[in-house]
Amino acid sequence: IAPQYQNDVAVYVPDASRSVSVATALLGEQKPSFQQNLAQEYEIVRERVANRKPLKPALTYSEALKRRFQPNWAEYAPTKPRYLGTQAIEVPLADLVPYIDWTPFFLTWELAGKFPAILDDKIVGEQATLLYQDARAMLEQMVREQWSTGKAVVGFWSASSRGDDILIFTDDTRTQVQEVLHQVRQQANPGDDSKPTYSLADFLPPQGNDLHDYLGGFCVTTGHGIDERAKAYEADGDDYNSIMIKALADRLAEALAEYMHQHVRKTLWAYVPNEDLDNAQLIKEQYQGIRPAPGYPACPDHSGKDTLFRLLNATELCGVELTDSYAMTPTAAVSGYYFANPETRYFNVGKISKEQVESLALRKEKSVATIEQWLRPNLAYK
Repeated sequence: IAPQYQNDVAVYVPDASRSVSVATALLGEQKPSFQQNLAQEYEIVRERVANRKPLKPALTYSEALKRRFQPNWAEYAPTKPRYLGTQAIEVPLADLVPYIDWTPFFLTWELAGKFPAILDDKIVGEQATLLYQDARAMLEQMVREQWSTGKAVVGFWSASSRGDDILIFTDDTRTQVQEVLHQVRQQANPGDDSKPTYSLADFLPPQGNDLHDYLGGFCVTTGHGIDERAKAYEADGDDYNSIMIKALADRLAEALAEYMHQHVRKTLWAYVPNEDLDNAQLIKEQYQGIRPAPGYPACPDHSGKDTLFRLLNATELCGVELTDSYAMTPTAAVSGYYFANPETRYFNVGKISKEQVESLALRKEKSVATIEQWLRPNLAYK
């Protein structure tokens, strides 16, 4: 962007916590040196990227399909959820506090270290402790005065796989397909012929299999009312608390995602009704099943949110909308899928070939250029 920008400087700020220091540099005596250093840094980055050779997948897409992961369907007994369709749920903020993972909160402020050990760190411990005290004080006020509430919508559908696609059926008769969720497959060679390649579609029985399995979906938010309070802080010149409330809302949204996933596993889907895990074990994902989200390593295509939101009726039931680039508003929101199979695992799709892009284009009935736009970071070619 910078070479095309006609004013003084275009600045990339990786997260909100750095915006204050950057704005201060641009408005003060540091501006000339800040601009010069930034221009030099950007030129180095542009040159490095231009000279970078893309990583080529070790397997063709056809080869990767042949090496797909094959769960042991003979010993798998799917559990039917308590209901099929969608359900809206509200959760008070007070119920979410025990589920907060504080480590990413400190990363937002560029303080590296795991919680709670970071509070005793020799270098950043004092600063982290003061920040944590401020955060807890605001969190208590948010809960006490009910600045927001946790809103969620959870859905379950009868589902099967077909190649690298997930078929969502209108009901348990499995006679009519309601939606298709198109997935992406790994093409990296694992280095061992016995090791498979993965796609999320692998975790559901193939169409025609006698097993009746299911897919879950969710959208949660704790962001309603937060933007207005953040803007009020900004209007008062209080950038610190504006950043703080946004960071806490993000943590609460992730906590709500964790809370709901546990509720799904134990009650709504109830495939592990006797699960007994503490928050540390939840953070380490020591539970059965996964909840991958469109745009993340296992399903990098953000446009998959469009189908997910239709299935969930997320905007009406949860108050979350999608922008043209598939960002969620309010921003303190999380959405994704639920898989129950005990053989599921998280994985990184990595680089893919044009052969797979062309397959996706055919399956999604989109142009190759459109698929390339949404999967650009994953393309193994220019």
